[in-house]
Amino acid sequence: MSNFLGEFECKLDVKGRMMVPSNLKKQLPEAEREGLVINRGFEKNLVIYTRSGWGKIVEDLGKLNSYEKKTREFIRYFTRGASELTLDSSGRVLLPKSLLEYAGIGNDVVLSCQFSKIEVWAKDNYDAQLDNEPENFANLTEEVMGSGRRAND
Repeated sequence: MSNFLGEFECKLDVKGRMMVPSNLKKQLPEAEREGLVINRGFEKNLVIYTRSGWGKIVEDLGKLNSYEKKTREFIRYFTRGASELTLDSSGRVLLPKSLLEYAGIGNDVVLSCQFSKIEVWAKDNYDAQLDNEPENFANLTEEVMGSGRRAND
């Protein structure tokens, strides 16, 4: 599974196409062959997965008990809007209008790599997230990573 690295500011053209930055495109060698999948994120953002990464998520979803109402609702909401992305000959992807509207994305976009996925944010929403960083990041780090949750490196 790929681990993406970087943060990229991009612009959408009037048709909703985004040029994939060259440094990110180098990290996506299978994208031209297999394509990508974009979906709604948990916050008002979008998430891009490689085709194989999305396949693993779908496999996990398929293991859930679909006889439970909450499970069916979760799967329905989680997969709502999921769409294939393909790179055109110029290295652009067309982002679906419905997903852009969901995330409040206009012209200015930030791509934030998060391990095996790429978050897609409206620039102003992304900046607002960073403005809400806790004053004491060390406390958050201890809460999330401490308490024996993992061994020290």
